[in-house]
Amino acid sequence: MATDFRLKDQLPEITERIVSTYDRVGKINHLDHCPLPRYEEVIAAIHELNEIMFPGYRRREGLHHGNIRYYVGDIIDRLHDRLTTQIGRALRHEAGATSDCDGLEDYEALGQAKTLQFLDQLPELREVLATDVQAAYEGDPACKTPAEVIFCYPGLEAITVYRLAHLLHELSIPYIPRMMTEWAHSRTGIDIHPGAAIGQYFFIDHGTGVVIGETCRIGERVKLYQGVTLGALSFATDADGQLVRGQKRHPTIEDRVVIYANATVLGGRTVVGHDSVIGSSVWLTSSVAPYTTVVMEKPNLRMRAETPDEMLPEVNYQI
Repeated sequence: MATDFRLKDQLPEITERIVSTYDRVGKINHLDHCPLPRYEEVIAAIHELNEIMFPGYRRREGLHHGNIRYYVGDIIDRLHDRLTTQIGRALRHEAGATSDCDGLEDYEALGQAKTLQFLDQLPELREVLATDVQAAYEGDPACKTPAEVIFCYPGLEAITVYRLAHLLHELSIPYIPRMMTEWAHSRTGIDIHPGAAIGQYFFIDHGTGVVIGETCRIGERVKLYQGVTLGALSFATDADGQLVRGQKRHPTIEDRVVIYANATVLGGRTVVGHDSVIGSSVWLTSSVAPYTTVVMEKPNLRMRAETPDEMLPEVNYQI
């Protein structure tokens, strides 16, 4: 059936109805002249940062000690320009300077200062990421080499983006850290808030469905499996019913803790003591002492076999 172009006469009226909502529902549109941070630019910065963190494993081949300085220097120069612009835009929008992009504050200069502070921390961050790679290699018997972790493991990808975003978060840069971790979330299924504090030698095995909240505090050599939630138990509200922000809502996980698949640990006052093990599917809302193992009660597994000629009796197995 051919398109009836006469029906397109309805489109101007639909357009007018949509545009009229921009005044009534003003919170979900940005129509001022000051530009916002661009997702494409932030994602491009992530790829460039990965090139610096793991040179030779991503886009560029043929890197060696003779050319690596020039290659990294070129990326750093691009990152400086890209992040200066995007961070400046984020700072301007957070300050509410939307009607006058110039204003009294030089947000691009602020963006440059924040960018240089961020770039200055990248050498130390590589040292931390090396421990995360080692933790994955040592913690997974299916892993043959550390290179396999870098090439293949979504947990390392999510942790890398989180650690980069956390540096920006610590510099009080708005929007961009969340843009980064939500991009990693969409790729890996692992949701780590950039405000969480996570120690070295961190390993997420398999990873899909892991959630780590903003105020989590995680020690060193911690291992999580898929489906683990480190979340909030409840949300306090003020006299007007508004959420109270800025409080610790998520648990503290001390050193050398292992949390198995689909376990849920909730609450800002919940502390999992060092060298503890939290079993699969555990729901934990209170603290446990160091060297504690927490498991669910063993369920009964009921199996019933049927044949065409007869029904066999049910058998209960203790798991």
